[in-house]
Amino acid sequence: MLILRLLRSYMRPYARAVTLVAVLLLVQSVANLYLPNLNANIINNGVIKGDINYIWRTGGIMLGISVGLGVISIVAVYWASRVSMGVGRDLRGALFEKVQLFSARDMNRFGTATLITRNTNDVQQLQLFLQMALTILVIAPIMGIGGVIMALYEDVSLSLVLVVVVPLMAVVVVVMLSLAVPLFQSMQVKIDRINRVLREQITGIRVIRAFVRTRQERQRFEMANADLTSTALRVNRIFVFAMPALMVIMNLSSVAVLWFGGHLIDSGAMPIGNLTAFLSYILQILLAVMMGVMVFILVPRAVASAARIQEVLSTEPSISDPADPILPRFSRGVVEFHDATFGYPGGERPVLRGVSFVLQPGQTTAIIGGTGAGKTTLLNLIPRFFDVTSGAVVVDGVDVREQALEALWNRIGLVPQRAYLFDGTVADNLRFGREEATETELWHALEVAQAQDFVESMPGRLDAAIDQGGSNVSGGQRQRLAIARAIVKRPAVYLFDDCFSALDAATDNRLRGALRAETTASTVVIVAQRVSTIMYAERIIVLEDGQVVGIGRHDELIAGCIQYREIVASQLGAEAVA
Repeated sequence: MLILRLLRSYMRPYARAVTLVAVLLLVQSVANLYLPNLNANIINNGVIKGDINYIWRTGGIMLGISVGLGVISIVAVYWASRVSMGVGRDLRGALFEKVQLFSARDMNRFGTATLITRNTNDVQQLQLFLQMALTILVIAPIMGIGGVIMALYEDVSLSLVLVVVVPLMAVVVVVMLSLAVPLFQSMQVKIDRINRVLREQITGIRVIRAFVRTRQERQRFEMANADLTSTALRVNRIFVFAMPALMVIMNLSSVAVLWFGGHLIDSGAMPIGNLTAFLSYILQILLAVMMGVMVFILVPRAVASAARIQEVLSTEPSISDPADPILPRFSRGVVEFHDATFGYPGGERPVLRGVSFVLQPGQTTAIIGGTGAGKTTLLNLIPRFFDVTSGAVVVDGVDVREQALEALWNRIGLVPQRAYLFDGTVADNLRFGREEATETELWHALEVAQAQDFVESMPGRLDAAIDQGGSNVSGGQRQRLAIARAIVKRPAVYLFDDCFSALDAATDNRLRGALRAETTASTVVIVAQRVSTIMYAERIIVLEDGQVVGIGRHDELIAGCIQYREIVASQLGAEAVA
């Protein structure tokens, strides 16, 4: 069973604690089975015979056992909780580590909402199941089997009640589980859906309000919420009928024992103390079944959660380190595209086709083209966020597929299209790529990125707080801080993915001038939509429909590339290409 294999592999470090819990619960169960026998002796040998000393002596033993059982129970639950919480922590850590290895393709396959649910709700379900299993599932079989043995020891004929009662309870449990398992599996999928809808609505709240879609989005959330609620109610209805049915069986069995036991006592075939003990054992047997049912209620959802967790853990990342990585002999930042072609899985046609060029250190190369031309995709091939379908991308003389990913990433400073800042301070974000950077280096990077002025005006300056995603600064400030973060890293290759779009023309011009002086020994690649941002680059690559249609300087492309002339004319006017 998948859930057992998954939990067994993560419980190995806690083998001693699990063994201790099992031993303590074994002692507890045996002692619980012994107590009714002592109670029977008090009635038969103390109450009926009027032996007060025997009552006090045996009662003292029962009191001592009860106190000991309380201590044992506390210790067992404590260690069971430690094990279940530890396994939950390890599972969350394993999921986090695995997701960190996922490529963009793998992330798209699962989706953010379901990965969050699997790392929180699904792990929680397994924690709860393990907590109950380590306590109740150990006690229930011992109490059940031991109760049957002790009941037979008290009276064999009266034990025939169990022949009827146990099968009836088994039928109720089997029917309940067969109905509940599919519903629990669908519940996890519906939790994913409601998380996805909620995440979209929180992230896109401005768009929703701008297009007056609040009512429609509320209806979409209510539909997902009602669907989940309906399934949860169906599950609870099953248990609403199942639990009373088990209670009815348990109470009727008690009535039957008292009825037949009364006749045995009346005929002298059974002492009254033994009937009391027998009734206690019957109740313990039925209680063991009820405890087992409580755990099995959790099984369907835990099984569904285990399958979803295992699906993530067993996924092999589509992009991973090679078996024998090759370390380049130099780290200059030379990037070569050799007939590189890339297409998304299931796509009708490749996004990039036959791309070939070389990026040299000390040179700023700009990439421009229409929407959907493949500019960002081309940039993502350099740090190997995607692997080429055919051809090769080579950095410092070695194919990126033959290099260790961290070694490759260490030589690249990326400023993505959507600048993202992390919760912390300005200094924390700037040191993201190089923790040992000094304050002098941080201020220098801010000066180059034209961010020094607004950081100096923030309360705390470098220690000023940055909210998650950089929501407490403007779009232009986020972009400049992201650029400063890349500068602090001092990489061999700078990749700027349309990260100047929120800057005004004057700031853009000053920033590019400062960058040119800062990156004289590095390879700089700028993806941009605005011609004014890239027209002074040493080399411009023009993309159209995934193909390179022009390479050269601004004036060379004006003269020889129709597509570039059209872009310039559309932005700067016809006189710019005259």
